[in-house]
Amino acid sequence: MKKWAVVIVLGFAQFVMVLDGTVMNVSISTVVVDLDTTVAAMQAAITFYTLTMAAFMLLGAKLGDVWGRRRAFVIGSAVYAVGSLITALSPDIRVLFLGWSVIEGLGAVLVIPAIAALIADNYTGRDRVTAYAVIGAVSGAAVAAGPLIGGYVTTYFDWRYVFVGEVVIMIGVVACARLIADTTARQTARIDLLSVVVSAVGLVCVVLGMLQSKTWGWILPLYPPEVAGVTIAPFGISPTAWLLALGGVLIHLFFRRQRALVRRGRAPLVHVEVFSIRRLRSGLSVLGAQYAVTAGLFFMVPVYLQMTLGLDALETGVKIFPLSVSLILFSIVGTRLASIWSPRRIVRGGQLLLVVSAVLLLSAVTVDLRSVLFGVGMFLAGSALGLLASQLGNVNMSSVGEDRTSEVGGLQGVFQNLGSSLGTALIGSILIGSLATSFAGGVAASQLPDDVRAVVSEQTEGGVTIIPAADVTAIAEQAGLDTDDADTLATIYRDSQLSALRVSLFGLIAIALASLLFSRGIPADAPVRRKATTA
Repeated sequence: MKKWAVVIVLGFAQFVMVLDGTVMNVSISTVVVDLDTTVAAMQAAITFYTLTMAAFMLLGAKLGDVWGRRRAFVIGSAVYAVGSLITALSPDIRVLFLGWSVIEGLGAVLVIPAIAALIADNYTGRDRVTAYAVIGAVSGAAVAAGPLIGGYVTTYFDWRYVFVGEVVIMIGVVACARLIADTTARQTARIDLLSVVVSAVGLVCVVLGMLQSKTWGWILPLYPPEVAGVTIAPFGISPTAWLLALGGVLIHLFFRRQRALVRRGRAPLVHVEVFSIRRLRSGLSVLGAQYAVTAGLFFMVPVYLQMTLGLDALETGVKIFPLSVSLILFSIVGTRLASIWSPRRIVRGGQLLLVVSAVLLLSAVTVDLRSVLFGVGMFLAGSALGLLASQLGNVNMSSVGEDRTSEVGGLQGVFQNLGSSLGTALIGSILIGSLATSFAGGVAASQLPDDVRAVVSEQTEGGVTIIPAADVTAIAEQAGLDTDDADTLATIYRDSQLSALRVSLFGLIAIALASLLFSRGIPADAPVRRKATTA
């Protein structure tokens, strides 16, 4: 490397982008108590943080081309700092949702595509390869440090200080941004706002449908919403199904709109013909699946460790640490293996390793936690994610010419965050839905008195809230149950949590197996950057 200053500044920004989500995941139980909210509300906040980025990432990439990538980077960093400050000061879940899920997300849509594009602007040849590797290593370091930083600060100080620290870092990034060169000519074409609206609404419909499936049901309505006393379930079909269908239609219309703009000689939000490039299509699909599994794992494991086993945030971070360490280690190993193995071989090895790790974690989920098996499973999961991370960025960016780097950077951001949104929404919905079903069945089959079973059934008719298993006995006694019945109910609830976690882990195994189908287009030889756009 001839100059390190640029990649250091960009690396700090990348560190904050990745750190944010992992910190919030390990702090779930503390934030729930501090803001007097629920795990389901936190699931929604986590989901919409990544969904905001997925919905507007293409707009952020396009604004970088119009404003200039450095200017977009600076504006996005400033917006992100404002969102972090609001999050740090949030008195309730609504303000946290605004600051974290919305404002920070909007800042990130300008920062993330700009990072990839500015590396291409500032480095060439081997320096560029090294710079991309550094950014990948920084992401791995943030994943590794996030659970420990979040756990330590949350346990011994306050989770809000993490976001104060982010404000300080992003102010420093803005102050040092003048060190970054922006050599790409700005585009003068106006942005098609209809494309922005259609794509954003389409993605929101898909993710919102999955997020609410635990309450509304997938096809047949369970507990659909009511407006002015009217139940919203058109033709007896769950709103989830309607939202998924509407989202699919809008995404299809978005693709048609982009092609129509090109035919008219106008600039599209994204050149959808890049999806005809097989290696890019496969790389983005595997990337989305990878982030879906990662987000699902990072939502589900802290819930298990904190709500079922009663661990605090720091203990949770320590349990996750094997994944973090192996992710960094195997990101480096994957980069070295690329000199002798093809990207496809490395990626498929990582995908299979991810399946094995999920099976081991499934075996480790018990009332008392099989610590060794759990640690091995987390280590292998991190190894798999590290191997994937070492290849996919280069596969995607080398699929197009220099004139499309910003666009592909935006698409990577879309698939990363859409995968994260879908992973959190889908796995979280499976977890909460399975908990309700298992708990209701356990109570119905128990030896509890008939009046107790009737009351519990009535109180949980609209679903079951995830709470610490250790608190169930006291809550039941406060509700009038005697000690024996309260202990029985607590045992049923703890067993239901474990059952729901196992079902959710099986869902992760299914996603990991399905992603094998996406990797067929990953190149079987070492990727070579093309000189011009191939689309």
